[in-house]
Amino acid sequence: MIGTVYLLSTEFILALSSRTASQKSRKLRRLLYWFGAVNSFFVPDRLLSADMGRVEKLTAEGITRILRRVRRGSLSVEKAVDHLRDLPYEDLGYAKIDHHRSLRQGFPEVIFGRGKSPEQVEGVVRRMLPRGHNILVTRGDAVLFERVRKLDKRAEFHPLSGAVAIRRDRTIQGKGTVLVVSAGTTDIPVADEALITAETMGNRVQAIFDVGVAGIHRLLSESRQLRRARVLIVVAGMEGALPSVVGGLVAVPVIAVPTSVGYGASFHGLAALLGMLNSCAPNVAVVNIDNGFGAGYLASVINRL
Repeated sequence: MIGTVYLLSTEFILALSSRTASQKSRKLRRLLYWFGAVNSFFVPDRLLSADMGRVEKLTAEGITRILRRVRRGSLSVEKAVDHLRDLPYEDLGYAKIDHHRSLRQGFPEVIFGRGKSPEQVEGVVRRMLPRGHNILVTRGDAVLFERVRKLDKRAEFHPLSGAVAIRRDRTIQGKGTVLVVSAGTTDIPVADEALITAETMGNRVQAIFDVGVAGIHRLLSESRQLRRARVLIVVAGMEGALPSVVGGLVAVPVIAVPTSVGYGASFHGLAALLGMLNSCAPNVAVVNIDNGFGAGYLASVINRL
């Protein structure tokens, strides 16, 4: 379905870019004829909104509704152009917002806050808000959060990780629970980033903190909860042993996240990273050092399969 709608939307853009009005009209008629042959497989009539003025999400379902409205005559070509004007991206000069990403990958572009000015982050969020989907800013701070909250009162700040989330759609998309496990309390900021990412992407999430291998009995006491999870994210610094232990206890994917927590020979997380890459547990995969976001995103993708 997504592939078909992607092709339809691409053809729509090509039609609108035609040089002459006659070419544009001819291509649009051909596109709408094609769409009429296949639309019965997409979205039932009950999903069509009576509010024709709203901005649709650039998802497979949203573009389907736009094309159906044009075909039925309830939405003009000009209005449809306004809906799709920024597909596939919107150029702000300092940023090219990938509005098309939610259609390709199932979740919109995430904003990495560190290194951007507050004005730049605010500008990107402002342009993403009309799309109606969830918005996530990682590696932010309280000052950045206050600017985002002025744009949308639903914004939430998570001070441990610095994540700012605007959750406008709380639909659960994942099939099971994503469980985030941290070896130590100092690993919690990275674990929190993974947890907020997975939650914002529509997953049920749970967390177990401070169950590292120095006190293995703490982990074993949570074995039942470990086995109930569909995907696990295990965050550890120092020597990075915890993901291998967890991997040996469960039959599901374990995403290992090395952190930069540790003393001299930990080399700011490199020791943990190498230890995890050399894990004897075959169900363990590894993301980059301190990359809680990447782990949460990958867990969400797995949880939807």
